[in-house]
Amino acid sequence: MSTPFALDEAALVEALEANVPGFRGPLTATKFKGGQSNPTYRLDAASGPLVLRRKPPGALLASAHAVDREFRVLQALQGRVPVATPRWLCSDDAVIGSMFYVMDFVDGRVEWDPALPNHKPEQRAAHFESIIDTLAAIHGLDVAAAGLADFGKSGNYFARQLSRWSEQYAQSRTREIPAMDALIHELPKRCRDVDGSGDDGVVALVHGDFRIDNLMWARDAPRVLAVMDWELATLGHPLADLGYFCMALRLPRNPALPGLAGMDRAALGIPSERELLARYAATTGRAIPEDWGFVLAFSFFRLAAIAQGVAKRAEQGNASSEQAQQAGQMVELLAASGMKALG
Repeated sequence: MSTPFALDEAALVEALEANVPGFRGPLTATKFKGGQSNPTYRLDAASGPLVLRRKPPGALLASAHAVDREFRVLQALQGRVPVATPRWLCSDDAVIGSMFYVMDFVDGRVEWDPALPNHKPEQRAAHFESIIDTLAAIHGLDVAAAGLADFGKSGNYFARQLSRWSEQYAQSRTREIPAMDALIHELPKRCRDVDGSGDDGVVALVHGDFRIDNLMWARDAPRVLAVMDWELATLGHPLADLGYFCMALRLPRNPALPGLAGMDRAALGIPSERELLARYAATTGRAIPEDWGFVLAFSFFRLAAIAQGVAKRAEQGNASSEQAQQAGQMVELLAASGMKALG
């Protein structure tokens, strides 16, 4: 039985053979379990495997699911930051029902749990160090040299993001969540000290969803082969990515977004937040702001707004993951964590 996420494999083969040098069908498409926002598929073809990312079907928020922006970033980052090689962007919705692009398949491993349960303490430490070094490489990119100088606005990043995600949250709201209302009220008062009128002028490429399960690892080493899922990438303040990653240290264990709160991270070999921030500061030469609590609270708020969008799509029947309903239920927890971080 066909599903909203099934692909017309015959039409796809015809389009890929016409537009991707060296591609040969037939192919079999298998949807990955991740990619809640933009459905992602492995394409096993006669010429070898590829990966396809598409916009989901159905009614969508105007600025969401920008696979064309993802494709542009992947092109710009070739040889600069570890990413998959993009092959073709198809803007013709008629082929499979929505815009999509294909990229090389990267043969590695994905770690879904930041606790890294299958590793030894020294291996966990090495993984986290590699994560921070990879993030520093992204933020050290010369955006002008990479052709991304116009990829986003400069300055007032946190203020602009607060406005954007407050609007997105309002559009996808399904119930009252007092902690979200409180964050929407309180966060703008605090962003002035970090960004706002006190903007330090830093402009960097920010990933927007930088977490451990968006990294592809070498199978035999704590080495990042590819940073994945660039849908939310833009120009902005790099500390937003760092705060977003550090949320995992404060989130409780849960099935939708497994966190590390309450675990003996020292025994596991996982660096403390202080150690991670120190490594990032030393690698980038960028100081951590005094109001680090705002950066964390902003990150919780933003993820809560994203999760609310997933919940809304689940309600409409076009969310792309079986975990969409669970992610939607995380909104209240994330908002409460944001308020706690804000102090």
